[in-house]
Amino acid sequence: MKIVLASNNPGKLAELQAMLVPLGMELVRQSDLGIGEAEEPFRTFVENALAKARHAAALSGLPALADDAGLCVKAFGGLPGVDTAYYATQFGYAKGDDNNVRALLEQMVDVSERRAALVSTLVAVRSVDDPEPLIAVGRVSGEIARAPVGRNGFGFDPVMYIPSFGKTFAELPVEVKNANSHRGQAARQMMELMRERWL
Repeated sequence: MKIVLASNNPGKLAELQAMLVPLGMELVRQSDLGIGEAEEPFRTFVENALAKARHAAALSGLPALADDAGLCVKAFGGLPGVDTAYYATQFGYAKGDDNNVRALLEQMVDVSERRAALVSTLVAVRSVDDPEPLIAVGRVSGEIARAPVGRNGFGFDPVMYIPSFGKTFAELPVEVKNANSHRGQAARQMMELMRERWL
């Protein structure tokens, strides 16, 4: 079964493709089908993921899977949240993972409350008009490290310290990170939902 991934993020594609292999699903990036990014006007992960999935399904004619994920920092009232991808741009930096990490560390330099969570919301639709979208949410709590550590992963992985491992996500082997990450949790839930309702 072919399913379009409503994202052009190569990191997300690699993670989700590996996780969906057991279902015999082939993920195709929307950009490979000439589909541009959907607008994300909403303030919640689930609404944005649904908008992205419907956009990709409408333009491809295929089932679609979308992920909206972000970092929720306790000291910032849950922000940057849905604005995570553009976090650095609020502080004069170009959009990008490295700049996001730099901006976050600068904003938290004098902040002692370091608790944060990475949240991933996956939404899958069979078609643009699917009345029963599949919704799966994964969440990992940790702390923002004082400096980036590790080379694996992407996004905020180098500064997301996970106390149970005593390491950042970027220090963990990829298979361990995928098994325990917010996206890994959401993908496992999504696989179960797809098995139960689609296959």
